[in-house]
Amino acid sequence: MKSDLEFFVLLAKLGSLSAAARELGITPPAATRRLMTMEQRLGVRLANRSTRRVSLTSEGELYLVQATQILADIQAMEESVRSSRAAPKGLLRVNATLGFGRTTIAPLVSRFARRYPEVEVQLQLTDRAINLVEEAFDLGIRFGELPDTRLTARRIMSNRRFLCAAPSYLKKHGTPASPAELAQHDCILHRQNDDAYMSWKLSKGRKTETVKVRGKLSSNDGDVVLGWALDGHGILPRSEWDAAKYLESGRLQVVLPDYALPSADLYAYYPSRQHQPAKLRAFIDFLAGELAA
Repeated sequence: MKSDLEFFVLLAKLGSLSAAARELGITPPAATRRLMTMEQRLGVRLANRSTRRVSLTSEGELYLVQATQILADIQAMEESVRSSRAAPKGLLRVNATLGFGRTTIAPLVSRFARRYPEVEVQLQLTDRAINLVEEAFDLGIRFGELPDTRLTARRIMSNRRFLCAAPSYLKKHGTPASPAELAQHDCILHRQNDDAYMSWKLSKGRKTETVKVRGKLSSNDGDVVLGWALDGHGILPRSEWDAAKYLESGRLQVVLPDYALPSADLYAYYPSRQHQPAKLRAFIDFLAGELAA
């Protein structure tokens, strides 16, 4: 079956039975008989023949699309099976965000390197958007929406976001009871652009409110704005992964607990699903297992 599919794809590519025969090392009559046998088995005419060229019928065009996809799936499956036996080794270039990369990914890379000593890991930390292909990265690790829908991604960890503030700030300024009241509060801004204002989206059930907020303090560094919130300077949106220990200790409190911010799930994304090397698959599986634990 696979050989028939490969024969037909080659025939469609070359557009000639004699050319396909030369490519396969068979005689033109043998190529003609092979096409006729396929058509008889399917009960449809796949191609129109002339003395020099072959043109596909509508049924042939449909068959070509399906055949191409099936052959690609078979190739990917065989490559996956072959690579599953290969030991992870070689250079792996990984990009992650600054704060999460320092506190979480770097220690995981240390443990991964001990488990897979033949893999050389280069970890680059940056909060700017990157192009994996142009900058030759094997893997990007990011929170929230993916930067490019053409990439393949695997969700590594769910990550809720919420508003929080230090008890000292809430004692002095009061606790907002609705999203609208945030406009009267000092909000700490984690800037990732040059906007003078920032908008926070809060959802309760099916209702979503967008609130414009301002604050005296802003930074493009997540650790800096978290430190300001701990010092009691205002209300800050924060992810579950880095605020949990402060909430447990009481140094931060959740504000507007009935409202949810857009989630910031953690994704590992990479250029292609096909021909995934063993080193990349091993690293992604390692991340997922460690962070799930």
